[in-house]
Amino acid sequence: MTRLADDPESKFEASLISRIADGDESAFATFYQRLSSSLYGMAYRMLNDAKEAEDVLQEGFTYIWRRAGSFDPSRSTAFAWAVMIIRNKAIDRLRVRQRSERLRERAEQSLVQQRDESSAEQPALRERTAIVRSALQQIPQEQREALELAFFGGLTHEEIADRLTAPLGTIKARIRRGLLKLRDFLQEET
Repeated sequence: MTRLADDPESKFEASLISRIADGDESAFATFYQRLSSSLYGMAYRMLNDAKEAEDVLQEGFTYIWRRAGSFDPSRSTAFAWAVMIIRNKAIDRLRVRQRSERLRERAEQSLVQQRDESSAEQPALRERTAIVRSALQQIPQEQREALELAFFGGLTHEEIADRLTAPLGTIKARIRRGLLKLRDFLQEET
């Protein structure tokens, strides 16, 4: 559905965004009611998963609530802005899914490889495992916990944020910082 910036629908939705920026919850409810079904449909088509589409819709509307003041009606319609937000959230979700799948595949390959290694290689493998465990113990608890949930627990960033009751950005930062520290520790060991 294409909307022009000067049509009445677009003007009304732009005024809703302006009111949302001022903290108007009824404007937010109206905006949600008007757009949620079409935005959900788009997210569902991208993700092919109802639960993930619902999560993306919630994340997107949370973003809209927080960032309504950044909407610029001269650059796009409110509908196009909302579509872009939901689309970007869905793409983020797809990237997390792909990373998780790649990690899972690597872990499975690693397990197969470990089983196939001869007994002569086992001491070196045990030593590397001990080095990684030691390095994990040296990073801060909250970073270690996020890393373990992501890489050993197989959870997405959103699931970790829910489990640890922390904002998604905080979880991403913890994982990133933890990986950087882990890399530094491991480089020192080699």
